[in-house]
Amino acid sequence: MDTINSTELLQNDPAKQQPTRKVNPQKFAMWFAIGSITLTFAGFTSAYLVRQGQGMWEAFEMPAIFYYSTVAILISSLTYLLGLKAFKKEQYGNYNMMMLVTLALGISFMVLQFMGFKELYAQNIRINGNVSNSFFFVIAGAHLLHILGGIVALIVVLIRNAVLSKEKRKVIGLEILGTYWHFIDILWLYLFIFLMMNR
Repeated sequence: MDTINSTELLQNDPAKQQPTRKVNPQKFAMWFAIGSITLTFAGFTSAYLVRQGQGMWEAFEMPAIFYYSTVAILISSLTYLLGLKAFKKEQYGNYNMMMLVTLALGISFMVLQFMGFKELYAQNIRINGNVSNSFFFVIAGAHLLHILGGIVALIVVLIRNAVLSKEKRKVIGLEILGTYWHFIDILWLYLFIFLMMNR
Protein backbone atom coordinates (compact mmCIF):
# COMPACT_ATOMS: atom_id res chain seq x y z
CA MET A 1 0.00 0.00 0.00
CA ASP A 2 2.80 2.36 0.94
CA THR A 3 4.60 1.54 -2.30
CA ILE A 4 1.52 2.38 -4.37
CA ASN A 5 1.00 5.66 -2.53
CA SER A 6 4.66 6.61 -3.04
CA THR A 7 4.37 5.92 -6.76
CA GLU A 8 1.22 8.02 -7.03
CA LEU A 9 2.88 10.88 -5.16
CA LEU A 10 5.85 10.82 -7.53
CA GLN A 11 3.57 10.84 -10.56
CA ASN A 12 1.54 13.76 -9.21
CA ASP A 13 4.55 15.76 -8.05
CA PRO A 14 5.02 18.67 -10.55
CA ALA A 15 8.73 18.81 -9.72
CA LYS A 16 9.15 15.19 -10.83
CA GLN A 17 7.17 15.46 -14.04
CA GLN A 18 9.04 16.07 -17.29
CA PRO A 19 7.74 19.08 -19.23
CA THR A 20 6.47 18.24 -22.70
CA ARG A 21 8.02 20.23 -25.51
CA LYS A 22 5.71 21.30 -28.28
CA VAL A 23 7.15 21.60 -31.75
CA ASN A 24 6.29 24.90 -33.39
CA PRO A 25 4.36 23.95 -36.56
CA GLN A 26 5.89 26.84 -38.52
CA LYS A 27 9.42 25.79 -37.59
CA PHE A 28 8.61 22.18 -38.43
CA ALA A 29 7.27 23.24 -41.83
CA MET A 30 10.42 25.27 -42.47
CA TRP A 31 12.73 22.37 -41.61
CA PHE A 32 10.63 20.08 -43.79
CA ALA A 33 10.97 22.55 -46.67
CA ILE A 34 14.73 22.79 -46.11
CA GLY A 35 14.98 19.01 -46.20
CA SER A 36 13.07 18.91 -49.49
CA ILE A 37 15.22 21.63 -51.03
CA THR A 38 18.38 19.83 -49.89
CA LEU A 39 17.24 16.61 -51.56
CA THR A 40 16.38 18.50 -54.75
CA PHE A 41 19.81 20.09 -55.07
CA ALA A 42 21.52 16.85 -54.05
CA GLY A 43 19.71 15.29 -57.01
CA PHE A 44 20.88 18.10 -59.30
CA THR A 45 24.53 17.79 -58.28
CA SER A 46 24.45 13.97 -58.44
CA ALA A 47 23.00 14.09 -61.95
CA TYR A 48 25.65 16.68 -62.86
CA LEU A 49 28.47 14.32 -61.85
CA VAL A 50 26.92 11.30 -63.58
CA ARG A 51 26.39 13.20 -66.84
CA GLN A 52 29.87 14.72 -66.67
CA GLY A 53 31.36 11.23 -66.44
CA GLN A 54 29.62 10.21 -69.67
CA GLY A 55 31.73 12.58 -71.77
CA MET A 56 30.86 15.29 -74.33
CA TRP A 57 31.32 17.83 -71.55
CA GLU A 58 32.56 21.35 -72.32
CA ALA A 59 34.24 23.16 -69.43
CA PHE A 60 33.89 26.94 -69.26
CA GLU A 61 35.36 29.73 -67.18
CA MET A 62 33.18 31.08 -64.39
CA PRO A 63 32.82 34.88 -64.74
CA ALA A 64 34.42 36.84 -61.89
CA ILE A 65 31.09 38.50 -61.13
CA PHE A 66 29.89 35.27 -59.51
CA TYR A 67 32.61 35.72 -56.88
CA TYR A 68 31.16 39.13 -56.05
CA SER A 69 27.62 37.78 -55.79
CA THR A 70 28.88 35.06 -53.44
CA VAL A 71 30.49 37.64 -51.16
CA ALA A 72 27.27 39.70 -51.18
CA ILE A 73 25.04 36.82 -50.12
CA LEU A 74 27.44 35.69 -47.38
CA ILE A 75 27.59 39.20 -45.91
CA SER A 76 23.78 39.25 -45.93
CA SER A 77 23.77 36.38 -43.42
CA LEU A 78 25.86 38.49 -41.05
CA THR A 79 23.63 41.55 -41.41
CA TYR A 80 20.55 39.37 -40.84
CA LEU A 81 22.05 38.05 -37.59
CA LEU A 82 22.80 41.60 -36.46
CA GLY A 83 19.26 42.67 -37.33
CA LEU A 84 17.74 39.77 -35.41
CA LYS A 85 19.93 40.55 -32.40
CA ALA A 86 18.83 44.20 -32.48
CA PHE A 87 15.16 43.16 -32.72
CA LYS A 88 15.47 40.97 -29.62
CA LYS A 89 16.98 43.93 -27.74
CA GLU A 90 14.15 46.15 -29.03
CA GLN A 91 16.68 48.35 -30.83
CA TYR A 92 14.31 48.84 -33.73
CA GLY A 93 16.36 51.51 -35.46
CA ASN A 94 19.34 49.17 -35.78
CA TYR A 95 17.00 46.31 -36.67
CA ASN A 96 15.46 48.23 -39.57
CA MET A 97 18.86 49.35 -40.84
CA MET A 98 20.38 45.85 -40.75
CA MET A 99 17.36 44.23 -42.37
CA LEU A 100 17.28 46.84 -45.14
CA VAL A 101 20.98 46.18 -45.75
CA THR A 102 20.19 42.45 -45.87
CA LEU A 103 17.44 43.12 -48.38
CA ALA A 104 19.77 45.27 -50.50
CA LEU A 105 22.43 42.55 -50.45
CA GLY A 106 19.88 39.92 -51.46
CA ILE A 107 18.73 42.04 -54.39
CA SER A 108 22.37 42.77 -55.28
CA PHE A 109 23.02 39.03 -55.37
CA MET A 110 20.20 38.55 -57.87
CA VAL A 111 21.37 41.45 -60.05
CA LEU A 112 24.96 40.17 -60.04
CA GLN A 113 23.78 36.66 -60.93
CA PHE A 114 21.82 37.98 -63.89
CA MET A 115 24.85 39.99 -64.98
CA GLY A 116 26.89 36.79 -64.79
CA PHE A 117 24.31 34.96 -66.90
CA LYS A 118 24.40 37.79 -69.43
CA GLU A 119 28.18 37.57 -69.61
CA LEU A 120 27.98 33.82 -70.22
CA TYR A 121 25.41 34.35 -72.98
CA ALA A 122 27.77 36.85 -74.61
CA GLN A 123 30.36 34.04 -74.67
CA ASN A 124 27.78 31.78 -76.36
CA ILE A 125 27.42 29.70 -73.19
CA ARG A 126 23.68 29.17 -73.04
CA ILE A 127 21.08 26.95 -71.44
CA ASN A 128 20.28 25.30 -74.77
CA GLY A 129 23.96 24.73 -75.59
CA ASN A 130 26.24 21.98 -74.32
CA VAL A 131 24.83 19.86 -71.49
CA SER A 132 27.39 21.38 -69.09
CA ASN A 133 25.92 24.81 -69.82
CA SER A 134 22.39 23.54 -69.27
CA PHE A 135 23.24 22.04 -65.89
CA PHE A 136 24.86 25.26 -64.72
CA PHE A 137 21.89 27.43 -65.65
CA VAL A 138 19.37 25.00 -64.16
CA ILE A 139 21.24 24.73 -60.84
CA ALA A 140 22.04 28.44 -60.52
CA GLY A 141 18.58 29.43 -61.76
CA ALA A 142 16.79 27.14 -59.31
CA HIS A 143 18.80 28.59 -56.45
CA LEU A 144 18.00 32.11 -57.65
CA LEU A 145 14.28 31.34 -57.39
CA HIS A 146 14.76 30.35 -53.75
CA ILE A 147 16.62 33.61 -53.12
CA LEU A 148 13.70 35.48 -54.67
CA GLY A 149 11.35 33.66 -52.30
CA GLY A 150 13.51 34.73 -49.35
CA ILE A 151 13.53 38.35 -50.52
CA VAL A 152 9.73 38.42 -50.86
CA ALA A 153 9.35 36.88 -47.38
CA LEU A 154 11.78 39.43 -45.93
CA ILE A 155 9.81 42.31 -47.43
CA VAL A 156 6.58 40.89 -45.95
CA VAL A 157 8.16 40.53 -42.49
CA LEU A 158 9.59 44.05 -42.61
CA ILE A 159 6.24 45.57 -43.58
CA ARG A 160 4.36 43.55 -40.95
CA ASN A 161 6.71 44.59 -38.16
CA ALA A 162 6.56 48.20 -39.33
CA VAL A 163 2.76 48.40 -39.07
CA LEU A 164 2.36 46.39 -35.85
CA SER A 165 2.74 47.94 -32.42
CA LYS A 166 5.77 46.97 -30.34
CA GLU A 167 3.62 44.72 -28.15
CA LYS A 168 2.41 42.67 -31.14
CA ARG A 169 5.78 42.21 -32.81
CA LYS A 170 7.01 38.63 -32.55
CA VAL A 171 10.52 37.30 -33.05
CA ILE A 172 9.39 33.85 -34.22
CA GLY A 173 8.81 34.99 -37.80
CA LEU A 174 12.28 36.52 -38.02
CA GLU A 175 13.85 33.37 -36.56
CA ILE A 176 12.10 31.10 -39.04
CA LEU A 177 12.96 33.34 -41.98
CA GLY A 178 16.53 33.58 -40.66
CA THR A 179 16.84 29.80 -40.74
CA TYR A 180 15.78 29.81 -44.40
CA TRP A 181 17.98 32.78 -45.29
CA HIS A 182 21.12 31.25 -43.80
CA PHE A 183 20.30 27.94 -45.46
CA ILE A 184 20.05 29.35 -48.97
CA ASP A 185 23.25 31.33 -48.37
CA ILE A 186 25.14 28.19 -47.33
CA LEU A 187 23.49 26.30 -50.18
CA TRP A 188 24.87 28.78 -52.72
CA LEU A 189 28.34 28.56 -51.18
CA TYR A 190 28.20 24.78 -51.56
CA LEU A 191 26.92 25.03 -55.14
CA PHE A 192 29.51 27.64 -56.07
CA ILE A 193 32.39 25.51 -54.74
CA PHE A 194 30.89 22.40 -56.36
CA LEU A 195 30.59 24.08 -59.76
CA MET A 196 34.10 25.52 -59.52
CA MET A 197 35.62 22.13 -58.70
CA ASN A 198 33.63 20.15 -61.28
CA ARG A 199 33.75 22.23 -64.45
